[in-house]
Amino acid sequence: MPTPESEAFLAKKPTVPPTFDGVDYNNTHRLKAAQDSVLKEQWVKSMMNRLIRQELQKCYYREGVNHLEKCGKLRERYFETLPDAKVRGYLFQQQNYIPGQDDPAGQDLVSAGFDRRADGVMATVPEKVAREKGDSRL
Repeated sequence: MPTPESEAFLAKKPTVPPTFDGVDYNNTHRLKAAQDSVLKEQWVKSMMNRLIRQELQKCYYREGVNHLEKCGKLRERYFETLPDAKVRGYLFQQQNYIPGQDDPAGQDLVSAGFDRRADGVMATVPEKVAREKGDSRL
């Protein structure tokens, strides 16, 4: 039977999703909460990968020459979690946040009012109209 979550555990449990979606960058309390949430999510993935790796090492040692047959599921699971195992921090996500692409909802950028310029940078729709008119200031 599961034990109920204690008051101390619930107080430390993050209440913010691990994205910068809808975060007001001028509100330092909400910004710091989003940064902490992103870091905690990365640490959880890293520790999960570590646990899988330790189980895989035990399986290799226990099975010996039959490890290719007996430890295949652990090996596949380890390789699936390996790309997310490194703790990268929050600065890249925070500085390169694109509202339509990085959202969990996965909206497309064109409906959000963005268009891709010739150099690959996302531009707003007024910049696209000015480019089509031949305005070279942009």
